[in-house]
Amino acid sequence: MTEATATFTFRVDEGLKAEFATAAKSRDRTGAQLLRDFMRDFVRQQEEAAGHDVWFRRQVKNGLDSANAGNLIPAAEVEAKFAARRTATRLRLDASE
Repeated sequence: MTEATATFTFRVDEGLKAEFATAAKSRDRTGAQLLRDFMRDFVRQQEEAAGHDVWFRRQVKNGLDSANAGNLIPAAEVEAKFAARRTATRLRLDASE
């Protein structure tokens, strides 16, 4: 089964049109082929961005829900943990020199 097609018409400066056609030809493509590719890529990027936004909002909500439920780690404990990690990293770096 073939997909239905539609014509997409828009105005563009003659110089840009000529440069685009030349650039497309240098890639063995037509301008129409490239524009379809650009449109598909744009739609895919928008879908990916929307998916990331949903994921990110879910992560923030989970974090807020967890914090509101009292699942917190004191700042001093976090600082101590990462100070130990920094020290361990420095020791490994010094040992590799």
